[in-house]
Amino acid sequence: MEHGLPSIKSWKSLVKRRNNAQEGGKSSWKMKPVVVLMCTVLLIFWYKTTNIQYEQTEIEETDYPFEMAKESEPVSEKLKGLPFGIMQPRSDLELKPLWSSSSLRSKSGELTNRNLLAMPVGLKQKDNVDAVVKKFLPANFTVILFHYDGNMDQWWDLEWSSKAIHIVAHNQTKWWFAKRFLHPDIVSIYDYVFLWDEDLGVENFNPQKYLRIVKTAGLEISQPALHPNSTEVHHRITVRSRTKIFHRRVYDSRGNMKCSNASEGPPCTGFVEGMAPVFSRSAWFCTWNLIQNDLVHGWGMDMKLGYCAQGDRSKKVGIVDSEYIFHQGIQTLGGSGDPDKKNSARSGVNRRRGSATFDSRTEIRRQSTWELQAFKERWNQAVAEDKYWVERSSPSRNRIGNNRRLKRSGVIPSLLQRKAEETTT
Repeated sequence: MEHGLPSIKSWKSLVKRRNNAQEGGKSSWKMKPVVVLMCTVLLIFWYKTTNIQYEQTEIEETDYPFEMAKESEPVSEKLKGLPFGIMQPRSDLELKPLWSSSSLRSKSGELTNRNLLAMPVGLKQKDNVDAVVKKFLPANFTVILFHYDGNMDQWWDLEWSSKAIHIVAHNQTKWWFAKRFLHPDIVSIYDYVFLWDEDLGVENFNPQKYLRIVKTAGLEISQPALHPNSTEVHHRITVRSRTKIFHRRVYDSRGNMKCSNASEGPPCTGFVEGMAPVFSRSAWFCTWNLIQNDLVHGWGMDMKLGYCAQGDRSKKVGIVDSEYIFHQGIQTLGGSGDPDKKNSARSGVNRRRGSATFDSRTEIRRQSTWELQAFKERWNQAVAEDKYWVERSSPSRNRIGNNRRLKRSGVIPSLLQRKAEETTT
């Protein structure tokens, strides 16, 4: 009996082990819902993260047609040999002396309240450009002149010429120069960028008064009004109103374009013309990206500039009436060049006009018209492909698209977002 049957103590230990096993099984069953919940949360988190990364990749491919996103990816690797504090990602157009006194070197503070005047110029408009620059230099402006006719040496007799920056490229347009020499990182120290034509009369214009009005009105994109007797006036919104300091819209019931309080887009409101635009730092950051690298005449851009107004274009874009200019409408670009080339091809058009010479202005207009069509097609294609872009011309559409726009802003590449923030500070 003692050897064939288990003792009472062994029975008790066996029962205890079975009870412990049952309790362990019960506790494991209790833990299963918690484990399942944790796994579900992790799967949702993984899915959201993967989806956001995929959407970010899509937007980078859309927003960086020249593979900027791929270029920016290894930037940290390219700069890893430098200590962070030594890097200066921005520059300016300020002329620096080859040497300076110790007192000047000690005053190494940053420049403030600087503005930029950039103009395409030709020798035929030298006197007019002289008058414009003399208005701007005393108002703490940096001046950069784009010489499109190749004649730069004949400007040195002007007293201010050595204080300006001169860039020469034969028969190139204002927008060609701006795209290549006014990159936002280069002009980020300037509060406002004046990108003007050379044929503007400034007898009734004061840059300092103009900027005070622009800042008070909160205009990100603006232009001085045109004298009613200007040689060329293409849109009534740009004509000076004698009873106002500035205006943001025009009311006109004549012609095909009806402008009223219900009008929400250009040329009735939110519009400036291409001959004398003025951009804030943030607006220029956007506008520079809007300028097409290969469409040099800029036709069609004036209708889209309002999208760079950093908000409602009917409020952020305006015409200053109290400081106005006279548009002379003198066409000089393309008028110079090799005479042999002028007498060359395309004589069919000239024969119909009874002329044996090549009409460069006709060819320029033909090219501009083609570029206008190309720009419209690119804009429409970009809108169709960007599923997060929202038309801002209508407040109703703006409200409907708020969620989409917020979603887009959440996946903008961090490099571009940081760059935009730097240029607005």
